[in-house]
Formats: sequence, C-alpha cells, structure tokens
Amino acid sequence: MHRVQLVAIFVEDKLGTLARTTRILADAGVNIRWVGIASGERVGVIRLLVDRVPVAQRALAEHGFAVSLNEVLAVEVEDRPGGLAHTAEVLARHQVNVLNASGFVVSSGKRAVLIVEVEDIVGAQAALKGQHVRLISEEELVRL
Repeated sequence: MHRVQLVAIFVEDKLGTLARTTRILADAGVNIRWVGIASGERVGVIRLLVDRVPVAQRALAEHGFAVSLNEVLAVEVEDRPGGLAHTAEVLARHQVNVLNASGFVVSSGKRAVLIVEVEDIVGAQAALKGQHVRLISEEELVRL
C-alpha cells in the first residue's frame, strides 16, 4: 500500500563508482528518477528510485555489486513554509522515527515530494493517513 522500493547499492567510496553503476543501469535500459548518496570513510550507499527495479537489481548483481531493496514512503507535501514540518510533526506525535529523508519540488510547483525511510513503515502509513496526508505510489512517483 503506497510503499516505494529504492535500490540500494553498497559500494567502495572511490573515483568512478557512480559512473560505473549508472552506466550499468543505462545499458540495461533502466531510467533513474531519483538518487541519494551517502558515504563514509571508505564505503558508501547509492540509493536510487528507478523505473524497473527487478532489471536494475539483476544488472547490478551480475556486475558484482551488493544490492538490496529499501521500502520507503513518498509523501506529498505542500510546497510552502511548514509543509515539511507538518509531516515531521505527525510522525513524531505517533512515535515514528525518521531514519533518512530527502525531497524535491515537482516541476508543476505548489507541491513537493518527501521520500522518507522510517523504523515503522506501517505505523507511519497509519499516522499520515489519519492526518489526510497523501502517500504517493511507486508508479506515480516514477512518472513525475
């Protein structure tokens, strides 16, 4: 129910890794719709929203990359001061801890999308639904 899968690629933090992984996906015909990168001292995680998750997972694994899928929520947030604060306050009130988040403004304006990874995805869905916050499906998100 309105959960989104991100492809998480565990990589060495070295020159050319992003170019290599994205070339593998391009050659497999996978379109990347969103990217997030986190790196430590020597390792990193590239997280991607793609249009063809199984194809991406298979192509990367065939090239020796450790890949997992992360379930997250995509939340429509009004593009105005306090839009993000409202969503964060709803989650906090319902004791849902946010692990990772990022967002972007939709080109049509007036709305933004918050991609959020939480400890309790079921609790987050219930909390947000109860506050009339719209969750976006993976299919809709890929089409934005």
